[in-house]
Order: sequence, then structure tokens, then C-alpha cells
Amino acid sequence: MNNTFYKENNLSGLKRADFQKTIGGKETDLFILSNENGAEVAVTNYGGAIISIMVPDRNGKLANVVQSHDTIDGVINSPEPFLSTLIGRYGNRIAKGKFKLDGVEYPLTVNNGPNSLHGGPTGYHARVWDAEQTNAQSVTLHYLSADGEEGFPGNLDITVVYTFTNENEIIITYTAICDKKTIVNLTNHAFFSLSGVNNPTPTIENNIVTINADYYVPIDEVSIPTGEILKVEGTPMDFRTPHTVGSRIDEPFQQLINGAGYDHCYVLNKEEAGTLTFAAKCVEPESGRTLEVYTTEPGVQVYTDNWATGYPGYHGATFPRRSAICFEAQHFPDTPNKGHFPSAVLNAGDTYHQVTIYKFGVEK
Repeated sequence: MNNTFYKENNLSGLKRADFQKTIGGKETDLFILSNENGAEVAVTNYGGAIISIMVPDRNGKLANVVQSHDTIDGVINSPEPFLSTLIGRYGNRIAKGKFKLDGVEYPLTVNNGPNSLHGGPTGYHARVWDAEQTNAQSVTLHYLSADGEEGFPGNLDITVVYTFTNENEIIITYTAICDKKTIVNLTNHAFFSLSGVNNPTPTIENNIVTINADYYVPIDEVSIPTGEILKVEGTPMDFRTPHTVGSRIDEPFQQLINGAGYDHCYVLNKEEAGTLTFAAKCVEPESGRTLEVYTTEPGVQVYTDNWATGYPGYHGATFPRRSAICFEAQHFPDTPNKGHFPSAVLNAGDTYHQVTIYKFGVEK
């Protein structure tokens, strides 16, 4: 492990010693990414969790805009196990915890009602990744996911690079290769609170959101896609023009009832599959902070933190219901059981590649 760029006087007030632990013979640590603007990102190699994103508001005041914990034990034991972590082997839900590939049925761990969620309880969010920081603005994480881990076939060799640019962008680059035909759907589950985490962290219902999607993936009462692809037009799912999150979130619309708010995959408008394009924008009007999302993925799961309980985290902050918004770039939920969705199959020897960018800014 290479960690030569840690700064004791980091903007987040995080202590490296609080993130150092031996788990299964592997060492966890804290990595600080600093750009030339004086902004900063902190990451741990446990689950690839983003611990802080220190970016300015319209007055130049820095605050952490991602929900997290300030110790490794906090991350490991979080009431929200996927809090701002890497997700895999399959992000989102797989119906009834099983799928078929070339006629073989693969049973997975069921950990969300009747379904498998985010790769199972010991998915990539709960693994210690090898880490190397080669410069002040980038850290490389590596994990070899064994054949049969959480039920998934093939040894999947994964590299994820976090880069924090001078434009206040977090660029996440994912590559993976497998020795057997498998399914792959990697993502990052950052819980964004653009007002800054606090006690309590304010609601995101005032956040103004735009999503570059004419269609979305409707879900049933256990959050599995029905198989349809429906127009957002004429529904509370329509964010093609800017709307506040809270303006329609509690409408008696069946999809919002099924998700207890927004917890849906949007089908991104793309002229060509796999191209890096604009997915979404979020504006927090009080602070002026903005977040733009770009991705090569066909979809983005928008989740409005509908199940949070007000649990404690980073530096005494608390996280009530709907105090964060997630933009999880990914393939659609339950794709392995929905043959007409864009395929999440990775053939043996082929390379999985994804780029997602979270770009922070301000509006005056």
C-alpha cells in the first residue's frame, strides 16, 4: 500500500489513525486527494467509501457534502451499509436473488426483502481494496472478486481510480476483466448533501434537480422493474426541466408509493451507447452549490434517502430521512432477468469499462 500524500492538517479534520485497521490480513487506511483550488476529497480503501468532499459554497465556505463516518469502525458498522461506497458485483436489485446465464441458474444472497441488493451483504462495499496513491489528486483501488463470491460466477479483477481534478470533478474510472462469463454492474453510492452535513443534515427537498432522461424504469411493490420502459412525461418522474425534489415527492403516484419517494432508474438520453454524456444536475439554492453528473452508463438510479433514521455519522452530523440524494450511474436493475434491457453480461477475457464524473460548482 502506498499512501505518501496524506495530510495531517486536512480540511476535513480526519485522522489517519482512525481509519487504520487490519481486516482479514489486509490494512485499511485514509487517502486525501487535494486539488489546486484548495478543495479536497477523502477516501478509504474499505469499500472504496468516500469519506468527505470539501467544496466551497457561493461565499467560498468549505463544507463536507457527502454523508459518511469519521472512523473505520463507523464505516464498517454504519446503519446504512452502502453509505457512499463502491457497489458490486451487481449494483441495485436482482429479483428473488437469482439469475440464469447460459442456462445455469446462479443463486445469490437475499438481503433486501425477497431480492439481492448491491452485490449482497458482503459485496464490494464491505471489502478491503488494495490501494495505491501515486499523486496528490488520484488514488487507485484494486480488488479480485473470487469465483462464487456472493454467488457470482468468475474471478473478476477490478480496478477503480478516483481522480479529483482542478475543476472540482471527481472522476471515477472502472475497469474489470473476468476469466468466466459473468454479469457486472458497478457503481458508486455517494449520498450527497450539498448544503453540507450537519446535526441534523438539512432535507434535500429544496434541491433543484434536472435529469437528462425521457424515460424511466418503473418498479413493483418490492422495487423490482416491471419490465416496462415508461415516459416521464406527464408524471412526477419528469425532471427534464428543473424541479425541486420535494415539489412532487409525496404525490399519490403509484411509483412514488412503491419507492417511498424517488428510488428509480432513469433511462439516459444517449445518441450512442457507452458515450460519456450529461446525466443530471442538482442545485442547492441556499448554499449555491451545484453537482453535475456525467456517465458512460445507460442509466442513473436516483435515490432520495427515503429510509434514513437520523443516525449519527461524520463529526457529530446526523442523517435524517431525505437528507441526501444519490445519483448511481449504472445498468438497469434486474437486467439479468430482463432480456430486453441493455446487457450487463461480461464475456470471459473482455474488459468492462465505465467512467462517471461528479462535478461540483456554485451558482451565484
